[in-house]
Amino acid sequence: MALTQVACPLCASQHVVRFGINRQKKQRYQYRNTECSKDPFILVYAHKGYLPETKRAIVELTLNGSGIRDISRVLGISVNTVLSELKKEARLSKI
Repeated sequence: MALTQVACPLCASQHVVRFGINRQKKQRYQYRNTECSKDPFILVYAHKGYLPETKRAIVELTLNGSGIRDISRVLGISVNTVLSELKKEARLSKI
């Protein structure tokens, strides 16, 4: 049996425990570090659009003046994914 070192993507803490599986049968992990407020995460995502790096890149490219179709071509994701992430970001920025 092989062991995999799992670390928090935000704080790089190794205090992580398994937290069940999702519908695609991917293992979920949760943090034991109380200072880090990140939700449960997955190591291997099913699609590029689910990656946190992709979500950050969508917002950054939009702020730099790139169009929606241009962003989808550059990142290799659907136009609908770009639109839904921008709508989520707009909703969160109003709060």
